[in-house]
Amino acid sequence: MHSLQVAATDHALHQAATLLPPYMTVGDRKTRIEYQVETRARVCDRWVRLWRGLVANQSDSEELKLRIRKSRERTMERLEATYMPELGTLPAPQRTELLIALEAVTDIESWARMRELFGLSFEEARAVWTQAIDRLLPPTPPA
Repeated sequence: MHSLQVAATDHALHQAATLLPPYMTVGDRKTRIEYQVETRARVCDRWVRLWRGLVANQSDSEELKLRIRKSRERTMERLEATYMPELGTLPAPQRTELLIALEAVTDIESWARMRELFGLSFEEARAVWTQAIDRLLPPTPPA
């Protein structure tokens, strides 16, 4: 049963990764934020149930813990690539702290809380994330 769960998780994570559009590393701040939020929101809306099952069953499985960690690392890499113009203005420790905060704000459970607990529409939840990210990021340096 465990092997089946790991295989199903691998399949789902691979499918999710192939559905993601490429990173947006160019463009103005507003465009990059909107693109990243839209992309992340769609992933979260589609995969929240699977994610919850994965997290709930990880305690006895190093393989599942590894997949969760890799998934979070990919999210951090995507955030870093998208917001490098702003993050690049910060010293390494502050950049890491901000990436952690951005990942926490845009975590799948954050999305689920906004949609399920607070009853926000897709568009309303997206607007919350957009505003939060814009407020967290340092000013964009001049081009």
